[in-house]
Amino acid sequence: MSTNLKYLSLGILVFQTTSLVLTMRYSRTLKEEGPRYLSSTAVVVAELLKIMACILLVYKDSKCSLRALNRVLHDEILNKPMETLKLAIPSGIYTLQNNLLYVALSNLDAATYQWPSDSQLDSKELSAGSQFVGLMAVLTACFSSGFAGVYFEKILKETKQSVWIRNIQLGFFGGIFGLMGVYIYDGELVSKNGFFQGYNQLTWIVVVLQALGGLVIAAVIKYADNILKGFATSLSIILSTLISYFWLQDFVPTSVFFLGAILVITATFLYGYDPKPAGNPTKA
Repeated sequence: MSTNLKYLSLGILVFQTTSLVLTMRYSRTLKEEGPRYLSSTAVVVAELLKIMACILLVYKDSKCSLRALNRVLHDEILNKPMETLKLAIPSGIYTLQNNLLYVALSNLDAATYQWPSDSQLDSKELSAGSQFVGLMAVLTACFSSGFAGVYFEKILKETKQSVWIRNIQLGFFGGIFGLMGVYIYDGELVSKNGFFQGYNQLTWIVVVLQALGGLVIAAVIKYADNILKGFATSLSIILSTLISYFWLQDFVPTSVFFLGAILVITATFLYGYDPKPAGNPTKA
């Protein structure tokens, strides 16, 4: 059962990440009248949706009893403040990472970010400064994601609390850090045009996919590990790029991309390969 959950969660993660890559990129380059949606508010809304989904899952695990749900939340979160505070560190890093991905998308061309290119966002139009900002955002997001993933895996596997309770704790701090980011960076725009400025159907799809990603990543780390999660994310980048080449036909992969794809696929195979133990040699 654990093995089935492991590969099911990995498959869902690849699908979710690929879908998020394509829809997020499209939502950030779509030209529409009026202000564009704020990435900082999208991060906060995704955290709130994740919390609500986890509460529903805990409610289901509590045999659909409100009294049992209240008792579980009280005992596992309010009565264990130190355990809850442990999630503040990875939560803050994940919130930073989510915002950095939007920054990278706004400053890097598609080839550099391995996302489909846009005819109105040619790399020649991007300044060296914006490319540097985008590259630094990607690198910071990569390193912070790795640290937060290992830290979160350690917490999940060293305690008996359910992954959904841990996600509620993670989302709680993520919402707080996210609101701080909204106030600091976009407070003036929010006061002028509202919290949900620029939101449309596509924006809500991006937000839901991002919230789903938080749940799936937690399940992958719980039933697999953070390294395999990294492989799944890498595979989704390759898949999204192939979709943009064969379906959207607006990205031409280079030889370096193919080399990287081969390395990722080989690494994934080697990681999952479980050789059979050699039998004892027959004595003469």
